[in-house]
Parts: sequence; C-alpha cells; structure tokens
Amino acid sequence: MGSELVFWHIESIIFEMDKSLEKKYQALVANIAKYDNALIAFSGGVDSSLVAFVAGQTLGKKSLAVTSASASLKRADLELSEQLAEAWGIRHRVIVTKELSKREYTSNPTNRCFYCKTSLYEELAVISKNEGFEVTLNGTNVDDLGDYRPGLEAAKNFKVASPLVECGFSKTDIRSLASSLGLSNAQKPQAACLSSRFPYGTEITVELLRRVEAAEEVLQNQGFTQFRVRHHGDLARLEILTSEFPDMLQNFTEVEKEIKAAGYKHVTLDLAGFRSGSLNEGLNLDMIDIKDVTHG
Repeated sequence: MGSELVFWHIESIIFEMDKSLEKKYQALVANIAKYDNALIAFSGGVDSSLVAFVAGQTLGKKSLAVTSASASLKRADLELSEQLAEAWGIRHRVIVTKELSKREYTSNPTNRCFYCKTSLYEELAVISKNEGFEVTLNGTNVDDLGDYRPGLEAAKNFKVASPLVECGFSKTDIRSLASSLGLSNAQKPQAACLSSRFPYGTEITVELLRRVEAAEEVLQNQGFTQFRVRHHGDLARLEILTSEFPDMLQNFTEVEKEIKAAGYKHVTLDLAGFRSGSLNEGLNLDMIDIKDVTHG
C-alpha cells in the first residue's frame, strides 16, 4: 500500500483523536512503514490486532499475520482471529506450535511463558527465513513491561520488534486507537492463554485445557464480562468482577451445574474477584531467573 493512501487514512480519522493519540498513531505507521515487509504474531487480542491492522494498512500484502492454533488458545479466539483478518483484508496464516510436546512447558514452571513464546518464535523464524521476511512484530505494550512476563525474554532472543513499546502505547492508548480505527475487538477483555489458569507445577494437558475452556464458556454464556476459571484439581475457582457478584449469586446454581458438567467436582467463587495474574501472587519475582528456574 502506498504512503499516500496510508496518510489519507490517517487524515480521515484524526478528527476523532486527541493530539497525543494522533501523534502515537502517526509514529506507529512510520515505525512499521520503515520495513519492507513484516510477520506479525497475531492472537486476536486487541494489542496484536492493532499491530496486524496497521501493518496491513501500511505494508499491504507484504505483511502476514500468523496465529498459532495451540491447545492453550481458546477455539473462539482462533475463530476470531480468522474473522478479523478476513474483515480487514489482511494476509493471515494459522500454524500449529508444539509447546505441549515439550516437558519444560507441560511441567508448568514459573517461566512457562518463555517456552511457549520460544515455540512460537521458532516457527515464525522458519517462515521468516523461508519467505524472506525482514522482521517479526508482536503486540507487547509499555504496560506489559512492569509485569512478570517471561515471554519477553523469548522475544528478545529472537529479535522480535515491539512497535507499540517503541511508540509508547499503553493499554488505554491501544483500546482508544483501536476504537477510532473501528476495530470490532477494541474493547475485548484481556485473555491470557488457558495455561495461565493452572498453578505453577500443575501438569498441563490438552484434556485439562479443554476442561478449563468449557468452564469459561459457561461464564461467557452467562454474560460475565471479565473472568478466569482457575484450575485446582477437581475444584474450579471462579474469578469474576466484584461488580458482577450479584449476578453470580442469582445464577450460581446453574453455573455450578454446568461447570460440573465440564468435569469439575467442586465450584467456588473467589471473593477477591477477578485480577489478572493472580497465580503469580506469592511469587518472589526477585528470586526468579528465567534461565535457572527448576522445572520439577
């Protein structure tokens, strides 16, 4: 896509943005436009969606969004990635990564995400080499840098670029720009991979991932907006927004019945409510070295 069309597109929506967001959008376009072509690690979440969309607008058919059909990705999110790519007219490919065949991943150490992202970036590196892509981009943003995210080390190892970080995008910026651009998933709740529902050291299997996915589908169908089903053996610990507790109490009998049908014997509501990364609570992150964590 030529630069004239790119900047016409910018001008057509600038009136909807404040000056700060406008500058960041222009910076993002320029950041991606400096490459001749690009691969994008695309999960269907709003962060990688923004990168994939702008890359498609900027580089046209010289960009390729790639989604891994890992067992740890919800089937609904895989379908969403395909729908979004079709709606935006961007090139898209689905691959299958092999992290679940690796003991260092399935044993679920504290740096599990490092091995997951390593599997992804290994596959993307093969595509890049075989098809001549200059760079691989991801959807990491500045808010991610303050959290425990071992996957960032994997990105560094494979020299994956993070244009949202380079242009100073926060999560709020991303949602605001995605809304201005008309992306239908602009307000999609954050959704870490299904493996994040298991306490560290709990073995991860395809069967258990499907059980968690089925349980979370129950909450989705009941209308809850932000949630996690944390897996503790036969017990499912539900995290939802505290503002939605009244709805849960009103419908708990049905929720419990359906989640038990998914394979759990016990269902409990976490009174602390939803919080991202709750299974990191109690970790001494200062003591964790991504290269030296014991796998067990």
